[in-house]
Order: sequence, then C-alpha cells, then structure tokens
Amino acid sequence: MQSAIYPQPREAVPNPHLSSFTAFIAQKNGQLQTWFGSIPPSSLVLLTSFAAQAGTATSKQLFDVLSPIGAAFICKAIAAVLMLLIWRPRLQNRGWGDYVLVAGLGVAIAGLSLAFYGAIARIPLGIASALDFVGPLSVAVLGSRRLLDLVWVILAAAGVLLLTPLSGASLDPLGVTFGLLSASSWAGFILLSAPVGRAFSGGSGLSLAMAIATLLMLPLGIHAGGSALLKPSILLLGLGIAVLGVILPYSLEYKALKCLPPRVYGVLISIEPAIAALVGLLFLGEQLELRSLVAIAMVTTAAIGVTLFGRNPRNS
Repeated sequence: MQSAIYPQPREAVPNPHLSSFTAFIAQKNGQLQTWFGSIPPSSLVLLTSFAAQAGTATSKQLFDVLSPIGAAFICKAIAAVLMLLIWRPRLQNRGWGDYVLVAGLGVAIAGLSLAFYGAIARIPLGIASALDFVGPLSVAVLGSRRLLDLVWVILAAAGVLLLTPLSGASLDPLGVTFGLLSASSWAGFILLSAPVGRAFSGGSGLSLAMAIATLLMLPLGIHAGGSALLKPSILLLGLGIAVLGVILPYSLEYKALKCLPPRVYGVLISIEPAIAALVGLLFLGEQLELRSLVAIAMVTTAAIGVTLFGRNPRNS
C-alpha cells in the first residue's frame, strides 16, 4: 500500500526538446545516408580524406588552449554523443563475439588517436604521417595476389615518402614507436570495420566503438585538457570539428570499408598526404614544392590504377 512517504512513482515524461532534437538529427542522417548511398565506395574514400584533413586544419585552433590529446578527446567525446543519438544502438540479444569485435574497433580508434598525437609531440609531423601510413599500406601489401597490385602499392608508398620532410635529424625512438603503434591501430580499424559492419546494422557498431574509444581516452583527455574542456567556446568549436573531422570521415570510411576490399582501400587512402598538401596550401598558406607535386601525381596515379585495374571493379 502506497503512503505519503512512499508516493506512487510517476511515469517518466519524455523531454520534448530532446525528442525533437533527436528526431531532427535522425532525419538529416537519413537524408545523408541516402545521398552517400549513391556515391561509389572509392569516391567515399576521397571524401574521407578531404573531411579528415579539413578537420585537422581546423583543430589547430584548439591546440593553444588544449593540448593535442585534449583536443582529440573533446572531439571524439562530442562525436560519440552525437553518433549514439543518431543510431541508438541496441545491445540485447547479441553474442560475445559481437561485443569483442566492437570493443576491438574502439581500441583501434583510441589507439590511432592517442598514438598519433604522442608521435607528433616527439617527431616531425611529416615523418609521423609517413609512419602512420605503414598501416594501410601493409594491409594493401598483405592482401595483394598479383604483381600489378604490388606495383600500385609501391608507387603510392613512394609518393608518401616524397611528402615526408626528411631532414636527417636523429629521431626520438619513443616517437617512432608511437608512430608505428598508430599505424597498427589504423590497420586494425581497416580489418575490423567490415566484420563490425556485418554484425551491427547501419552505423550502430561504429557509434558504440566511438563511445568505447572515448571512455578509453577519458583519463588522458581530462588530464591534458582540464577545466578548459568545459568552456562554451571550446565545446562549440569542438562540435564543428567533431562533425567535420570525426563523424564525417569515420562514417564515410566505415561505409566504404563495408564494400571495398582492404587491399583496394589501403592504396586509395594513400592519396591522403597529397590531399593534406592541397589543404595546407588552400587553408594554411603552405607552399607546394616540386617534390610535393611529383608525389601528388604518384599517389593519384596509384589510386586511379587500383580503381581501374582492381580485381573487383564493381566494388570500387
């Protein structure tokens, strides 16, 4: 019998503002999914590179207030919240294998972010980026079965090396280690995206993985960013970077990896250093050297070659 001390629990009333916001996000996401569905997977990889580099260029505005790790954390955290609102993944009636897959993808995302920022804190950015590309290029090499496939991989790798500002200076061994850890994490993301995509519908698997990555980054992110993480201006800028530099690239990449063989993806994504050089010229005023132009031509040729002469052209 209920009493005045223990009143009847009231039924929860949904927040109309939150419901409207979630419905708006879901509607826009549905429109984007329809539009992205008409784009070939190889083109999605190129859009991924543009979005990621634009987000990286924008994120430099946060480095003066937050450390690079703090900036990475706030962007991943905001992205995870938005993606969970969009996809609202369900965890019921799933086997342990599904949980292991999505947890592994979350570890790969966190490792990719933290290791890369650990690398660029100790070694030049260009060298860290070149080390990072050992991941997708290794996947491409391991997945090759024809000599022509290996030619495209070698051509793309040579282009990436040309974009590396090798100065002959001695490198911090820990920085090199972080760069290789970032590469292995990127390779893990490539290899795990397809099975996670088969186990979870839509982007629910990616949203769960992003949430796991955020939790893994939480201690370092809070330590690095401190109270500045709660500033409205930081949160607003972080929101923009999360959409441009995290949600859009990861979603496009995740969708492309469901359709493209890892070998093909590994070479296509090698065009990203060339795109980074172009973004640097347009948005940061960085001048292109002759070797950069040659590198752009090499990786572009490799990307076109693997698309036109791949074993499964219907998938690219």
